[in-house]
Amino acid sequence: MELSLRSPMRAQVIKLVHVGIMVVAILLVRGTESRRARKLEEFEYNAISCREHSASVTEFGGVGDGKTSNTKAFQDAINHLSQFASDGGAQLFVPAGKWLTGSFSLISHFTLYLHKDAVLLASQDINEWPVLKPLPSYGRGRDAAGGRFTSLIFGTNLTDVVVTGGNGTIDGQGSFWWQQFHKGKLKYTRPYLIEIMFSDNIQISNLTLLNSPSWNVHPVYSSNILVQGITIIAPVTSPNTDGINPDSCTNTRIEDCYIVSGDDCVAVKSGWDEYGIAFGRPTKQLIIRRLTCISPYSATIALGSEMSGGIQDVRAEDIVAIGTESGVRIKTAVGRGGYVKDIYVRRMTMHTMKWAFWMTGNYKAHADSHYDPNALPEIKGINYRDMVADNVSMAARLEGIAGHPFTGICISNVTIGMAAKAKKQKWTCTDVEGITSGVTPTPCNLLPDQGAEKITACDFPEDDLPIDLVEFKKCSYRMSYLV
Repeated sequence: MELSLRSPMRAQVIKLVHVGIMVVAILLVRGTESRRARKLEEFEYNAISCREHSASVTEFGGVGDGKTSNTKAFQDAINHLSQFASDGGAQLFVPAGKWLTGSFSLISHFTLYLHKDAVLLASQDINEWPVLKPLPSYGRGRDAAGGRFTSLIFGTNLTDVVVTGGNGTIDGQGSFWWQQFHKGKLKYTRPYLIEIMFSDNIQISNLTLLNSPSWNVHPVYSSNILVQGITIIAPVTSPNTDGINPDSCTNTRIEDCYIVSGDDCVAVKSGWDEYGIAFGRPTKQLIIRRLTCISPYSATIALGSEMSGGIQDVRAEDIVAIGTESGVRIKTAVGRGGYVKDIYVRRMTMHTMKWAFWMTGNYKAHADSHYDPNALPEIKGINYRDMVADNVSMAARLEGIAGHPFTGICISNVTIGMAAKAKKQKWTCTDVEGITSGVTPTPCNLLPDQGAEKITACDFPEDDLPIDLVEFKKCSYRMSYLV
């Protein structure tokens, strides 16, 4: 006999089947979770802000095996945590492991914290690097005329952001990008490791940065920035792997950093030619202290060459340079416009250098052919004091602009030991004006010696800048998360 189900009975059977399926699904999920261990982490660190909420990237599908892409996991986690921006902020914890990822963007009132054994590995899949327009103060990319790849860790229009860790590592795996650059195959400018734009109250600290595709840390159009305890390492032959580049930024402090680089260890910038002039945003109130630099082909501290928005009030002290091309370098050219003024450097120690000091008004790399040949940069008020150097090939190479000299140069209490095969001409000076006191070897005639009584003539401000008054909080966390 054929059994026929009436519609009420049919509905009940279907409902029971659905319930059964749900029960099986729940048991499967619980079984999966039961096979994953929970781990407890306790850590603390100093930061401008502590957070009320915290999560691990593993809770959003992150896999730290060095092979699985975590780009979506990072961005999903950050998007989820954005709901807490107005409720005490949030922290994203990256546990020990190797976390392959492309570019991802930060949010305000947010901390990204890397465990001491965490490594962010930059993806070599070019599809995981969105393309941005050129920076408005540059008008074009630096590697190519078009746009630029988004930096690995990126943020714009943010406030109160911390990127830190227990000296966790960010590895840019830059050899892929360096090869493409050398072959001329890049349509866009290479990405940086960390770039924060149009933002305020930023802390980047206690991290190791390796093998960046190009620049390592690039705060731009931002203010109130702290960069502390950063170790940056790249092959000394790698192209444009600048360490830290404050660019059109106000009130910045860079301290306690160790940098081995294929380019400038710290490069202070503010836009390029007519684009930088039009944008008109200087870098000012910059502190650089307790920096150790190794860069055989570039400078410990460079001012320019992109300085068309102006650079003013830079204070650098307690700097060590080893095997580096130059100690302090000013780079500019006709067409740059802008200014570099009120620069103060003291207590610098240099070992095995090509030049201790280098200034040039003939750095001719231009964004395009539309620069104004009448836009002359103003270089004045450059103060160097209390320095020692040894094994130096040439004490100084100072080249201003004909008819528009660099002025107000002051060098005092500086002893430069020349290398065994040093240049016969220890100083070259053209189109510069200034004074010296207590400087060995004897400087050029354009920098006349004022006598021992003027040994403290070169200025160094003793007032505090606002960034020096920032107070840190002790942030402590106890986290349990699935692994």
